[in-house]
Amino acid sequence: MSEIIDQNGAGQPNPAADAENRERVIVRTSMVGIVTNVFLAAFKAAVGLLSKSIAVTLDAVNNLSDALSSVITIIGARLAARKPDRKHPLGHGRVEYLSSMIVAAIVLYAGLTSLIESVKKILQPEAADYSTVSLIIIAVAIGVKLVLGSYVKKQGEKVNSGALIASGSDASFDAILSASVLASAIIYLIWGVSLEAYVGVLISVFIIKAGVEMMSETISDIVGRRGDPEVSRKVKELLNEEPEVRGAYDLNLFNYGPDRYYGSVHVELPDTMTVEQVDQLTRRLETRVYRETGVILTGIGVYSYNTSNEEASRIRNRVQQQVLSHDWALQVHGFYADTEKKTLRFDVVISFDISREEALKTICSEVRALYPDYSLTVVLDVDATD
Repeated sequence: MSEIIDQNGAGQPNPAADAENRERVIVRTSMVGIVTNVFLAAFKAAVGLLSKSIAVTLDAVNNLSDALSSVITIIGARLAARKPDRKHPLGHGRVEYLSSMIVAAIVLYAGLTSLIESVKKILQPEAADYSTVSLIIIAVAIGVKLVLGSYVKKQGEKVNSGALIASGSDASFDAILSASVLASAIIYLIWGVSLEAYVGVLISVFIIKAGVEMMSETISDIVGRRGDPEVSRKVKELLNEEPEVRGAYDLNLFNYGPDRYYGSVHVELPDTMTVEQVDQLTRRLETRVYRETGVILTGIGVYSYNTSNEEASRIRNRVQQQVLSHDWALQVHGFYADTEKKTLRFDVVISFDISREEALKTICSEVRALYPDYSLTVVLDVDATD
């Protein structure tokens, strides 16, 4: 694919340059988060210790864990941006997923620690002592977190960074939790009812929940999740714009970090095209897909379709109708009928609601009942992309 990469010229989108810009945005935004959270943690810790408020102190710990998470996000972005080498020919993009796992572990640890301390305060309560200054600081912190959350989330959506989007949402949610701390302080000052430890438990539960969700998302990325629907749609749309291509199928996207995809696909072409024409077409498709989506197509397979055989068209329609009568059969493609040699070949995309063995047995028995004189080649495809 180096030839395609080198062909990026003036006026063309440059995925490599976009990746560098993405890294800069992540680092800059994370630095803003670090500075803001460190200041908030310092102020809240001072208020919590002076007022003997466990809820405010735990809120400070939460801010500190947010700052540490931003540091790890920066390190992960830097490492993931390293160029491919001999040991890692497909790049280092998946390092971001490992850094996300570390962030999730930190969040979980902070949540569990906060929960233990809150329960201790419920069992051994200690009266809080709020001042006007402490209440003002908490109120200011709420406003700062709302602004920070909106900014970080917007930047995350701009560069498609799941880590930044999650951090932005978490910051906005922190503002709500801080508001609950402020509300409990006001309730204590007015009615003398202390809800400190209970609010601390509430904050701890939400922190733990955020950590579990973050870890679950990251594990899905590492294991390998379904291809991004928007990327899949764009790639297929570009392929189908070529006049010779009747359809694009079997698209598989292999993720090597956020917005870093390698892929393979089959295109359906007329049986009259020469090998030279197919070669020129596939090279053109690879170049265009890379330039406009950043996806590197490592292979484009070819299905041929009948162009001048009416009997083959009738067979295709009948077989397709029969196969698609089953809810678990999602698509029939790559169909070719050789009426002289009496052979049929086609692919069927099946859902995960049926076993491959059962699906293959059903399809073959039904098609053989329709065309007993024909030999069959049926390939079952995985429902991998939308």
